[in-house]
Amino acid sequence: MAWFMFIVYVLFCSFHVSLANDLSKSIDISWGNGRGQMVNNNELLTLTLDRGSGSGFQSKNEFLFAKVQMRIKLVSGNSAGTVTTFFLSSKGDYHDEIDFEFLGNTSGNPYILHTNVFCEGVGNREMQFYLWFDPTADFHNYTIFWNHQHIVFYVDDIPIREFKNFQDKGVPFPQYQAMRLYSSLWEADDWATRGGLEKIDWSQAPFKAYYQFYNEDGCFWYNGYPSCTPNSNSWLWGNFDYDYAMKGKMKWAQDNYMIYNYCQDSKRFPQGYPLECYLNTY
Repeated sequence: MAWFMFIVYVLFCSFHVSLANDLSKSIDISWGNGRGQMVNNNELLTLTLDRGSGSGFQSKNEFLFAKVQMRIKLVSGNSAGTVTTFFLSSKGDYHDEIDFEFLGNTSGNPYILHTNVFCEGVGNREMQFYLWFDPTADFHNYTIFWNHQHIVFYVDDIPIREFKNFQDKGVPFPQYQAMRLYSSLWEADDWATRGGLEKIDWSQAPFKAYYQFYNEDGCFWYNGYPSCTPNSNSWLWGNFDYDYAMKGKMKWAQDNYMIYNYCQDSKRFPQGYPLECYLNTY
C-alpha cells in the first residue's frame, strides 16, 4: 500500500499531459449565456458571437509554466470587427499574460494574428503576422510554450515568435504568477480591423469559431504551490528541442509573414527600443 501511495503521489506531482477528446474534462465554458457549447460527445467546442454577446471558455487548471495547444478553426466569411483569442493569463491589475489574438477581416482578406506578452500588467510587446493558409477553411494547431527560459508561440508546430527571459538584465518576464488558459470570441470593431475603420456586419451573425483536441502539459498550481517535480522534467528547464532547425523555421515565418514588430517601430519608441529588442536575437 505504501508503494502504491508513493506512485500516486509521483503521478500527481508530475507534469500533466491531457490530449482528451472529451473537452469537458479540461475546459469550462465560462461566459456567453449558452453561446459556448460542447457537441459531438464533447469532442468539439463552438463559441458564438451575436448582437447579444460573445462567449468564452477557460481551462480547469492553472499553471506555473506550461505548454498548451489546441486546434482552432476561425470565423469564416466577413469576420471584420470580430476577435478570437487563445491566451494564458493570471488575475489582478498586475497580471501576466501571453496572447494569441486573431483579428477578423472583410471577406477575401487575411486574418491578422496578433501576439503580445504582458508582465505585471504591462504589455506593449506586439508582433503581428499573416498566416500562410486560410485559418477558416480547416483546423490548425496553435501552441503557447512557457518555461523559465523563454516563451515561444507556435503555429502548426512552426515557431513564429520567441520572447526570452532576460530578467537578469532588467527585462520583466512572467514567471511568478500562475496562469490559466482562456479563449473568447467577441466584438471589437472599434479597433480590430484596420484600426476600427471596418465595422462588424451583423447581418452575417451569428459568428462561430470551432475548437478541438486541447492539450495541456504543465505544472499545476495547487493551493498556492506548484504540484510538480521540475527536476525530473527536462523541458521545464531547457529549450524544449528548440534547435537551429526550429530557429530557422521562425526566421522563415518572420521574414515572410510578420507585418508588425514593436522592436522595429521607431515612431513609437523615438528614444530607443525596449531593452529586450537589442538582446533578443536568433
